[in-house]
Amino acid sequence: MELLDGKFLAKTIKAELKEKVAEYKAKGWRAPHLCAILVGEDGASQTYVASKARDCEELGMESSVLRFPNYITENELLGEIEKVNINKNIDGLIVQMPVPEQINALNVMNNIDASKDVDGFHPVNVGKMFKGLDTFLPATPYGIMTMLERYKIETSGKHCVVIGRSDIVGKPMAALLMQNTYPGNCTVTVCHSRTKNLTDFTLKADIIIAALGKPEFLKANMVKEGAVIIDVGITRVDADNERGYVIRGDVAFDEVAAKASFITPVPGGVGLMTRIGLLQNTLKAYEGHMKAGV
Repeated sequence: MELLDGKFLAKTIKAELKEKVAEYKAKGWRAPHLCAILVGEDGASQTYVASKARDCEELGMESSVLRFPNYITENELLGEIEKVNINKNIDGLIVQMPVPEQINALNVMNNIDASKDVDGFHPVNVGKMFKGLDTFLPATPYGIMTMLERYKIETSGKHCVVIGRSDIVGKPMAALLMQNTYPGNCTVTVCHSRTKNLTDFTLKADIIIAALGKPEFLKANMVKEGAVIIDVGITRVDADNERGYVIRGDVAFDEVAAKASFITPVPGGVGLMTRIGLLQNTLKAYEGHMKAGV
């Protein structure tokens, strides 16, 4: 078994991105700028946004966070998004989810300038992704694809089972693995809450991507010998420790690792690569804006 070490790989890619940013700044270009909009006081969202700001600082990029109360109206929020859209010094914009119930999340995504949509959720970018065109990829699938590529994991002709059908992970992950590229050329099965006899599918899988949000759902008896296991799950589980919780993935790591050829840990796996995907998208947006003179 080989560990797919997101911590090591993220550090390596950050060094590469930092060097690129330094080269651009040496040419007299301004620094890339990522803006995050945070609505409300959700603790997990605040932690995640703070980690993105630290990443940007580490790479020599600019970052900003626009904070709004949870009672902001949808029209007010869309107005703030438009201010960022027209700001030529901001390259990437993310609106941290979830947003309050009075705000339609789809309207939020649709109103972000597609050229600044570094989360890869705008319909234009989603459409380009499905067509195999150059675009911003959703950060988590992007991070996973990067991990598969950097670890030189064979995907062509392999049977991949994706557990979960979310717009954020499951659907785009399946689309990317079907593309005639590397990584890609997989035969993909998407399983979800209505799938009957799920184990029948997972036992035949060469690659399993678990993205359903149920701690330690995937057990050893559901996995064949030598399978590649990608664990997207990250759930806080109550525990008797100082923090009061531990982080668990969707895979029962200890028992599944004994059968896997490659496996991601939680934490220290896909989560860190998601942040890398976002940084890569931000640099891509920056390069596009600077070369276009925008």
